[in-house]
Amino acid sequence: MSEESGTKKHLYFMGICGTAMGSVAAAFREAGYRVTGSDAHVYDPMKSFLERQGIDILTGYKSENLPEDVDLFVIGNAQSRGNPEVEEILNKKRHYVSLPELLRELVLRGKRNFVVSGTHGKTTTSSILTWLFESSGRNPNFVIGGLPGNLKQGARFTDSDFVVLEGDEYDSAFFDKRSKFIHYLPEVAIVNNVEFDHADIFDDFNAVKRTFGHMMRLIPDNGLLLLNGDDEHCLDVYAKEGHAPARTVGFSDSCDARITEVEYGIEDTSFSIDGEGYTIPMNGEFNVRNASMAIMAARFGGLKPEEIREGLSSFLGVKRRQEVRGVTDRNITVVDDFGHHPTAIRQAIIGLRKKYVGSRLWAIFEPRSNTTRRKVFQESLPEALSLADAVCVAEVARADMLSKEERLDPDKVMEDIRGSGTSAFYEPGADSIVKRMEQEALDGDVVIVFSNGGFDGIHDKLLDRL
Repeated sequence: MSEESGTKKHLYFMGICGTAMGSVAAAFREAGYRVTGSDAHVYDPMKSFLERQGIDILTGYKSENLPEDVDLFVIGNAQSRGNPEVEEILNKKRHYVSLPELLRELVLRGKRNFVVSGTHGKTTTSSILTWLFESSGRNPNFVIGGLPGNLKQGARFTDSDFVVLEGDEYDSAFFDKRSKFIHYLPEVAIVNNVEFDHADIFDDFNAVKRTFGHMMRLIPDNGLLLLNGDDEHCLDVYAKEGHAPARTVGFSDSCDARITEVEYGIEDTSFSIDGEGYTIPMNGEFNVRNASMAIMAARFGGLKPEEIREGLSSFLGVKRRQEVRGVTDRNITVVDDFGHHPTAIRQAIIGLRKKYVGSRLWAIFEPRSNTTRRKVFQESLPEALSLADAVCVAEVARADMLSKEERLDPDKVMEDIRGSGTSAFYEPGADSIVKRMEQEALDGDVVIVFSNGGFDGIHDKLLDRL
């Protein structure tokens, strides 16, 4: 992607303050495109980030917002019919695309695309893989749904043949209900795991499996599919849909690339895979799996074991993935985690147990995602949260938009958690949770906040009040 070609196009992003939309918009601006956009909620840190890139942002969706000289409107998947800007674009038959379509047409064609998919671990795995390419001088393109500590941005476009993409199974736009990763032209695809999620767009687990199967069909014969060999659902989907060469990765004896000799430390973990030893500056089995997938993909991309070892040693993690936000004067540690699926919550708690040995662990959870607001995880959610020593759960977000029959029942969540012997408190929101924590938290506690949103600034409030 050259700057000369970029200056010829004006891109307008609807929903520009979304994590992926904002990161991609900034990357196109950096590549020489003119970029503008709008959003209903213009807030920091994305607002300041985009302004530093010289991107003009309009607040609110209005038909009069739309400039006449736009070459391509990029419509985010949060937009729907009835949005004044959407209606204006349709009425005037302007040229519009989804974000995945934009990437496919302007970035991905002819490239070596490494697509990282799965219900969990996408952001961490894609961040590790990107850093392995970057630290070894490959200067990769990347689009990641988070903020890698080493890279300071979620997307970048270069002249490199290598592209790393976080492959989300969520839908592309209101006019394209296919999963985003269907557009990503994978040469290499990683499938970390396959579980039910996104109950708002998938009718059942078979629908989730089907979309992963569709993605697997796209890998060419000279590409590679890396599967979690310990996940029966990954194997099941491949058995039905796989055509490209595949390698299974995991702890099982049957895996093509076995993870062995794992030694968990407080700050790092060492292990071997495919006959080579590595160390990552993270803890927990989940991160060993994530790193192993990235290692195998990097090896396919031509990196040598010594290059990979050097890259892993300098990896700085990802914001909102077990990120320590601060430690109070009372030695209470506040940790931020994006986890909103019971499996992710379970793995995060287990990992933090290894890091904070002997500390009392609090789990604070906001039922905010379109799936956790529903009864889909009515049983598995309290089972995961119960692994903590004490729990606070906030009210179900946007509860009035769901019927009682389909909505998560917080009373039952509380009952199940307490029934397991874990203290549990149900509070309306961030401020009442902070008040509860003022009463209940003890010196030396570790508080992990699980939310896929801002949670009303609860992290800073906890640090200030505790």
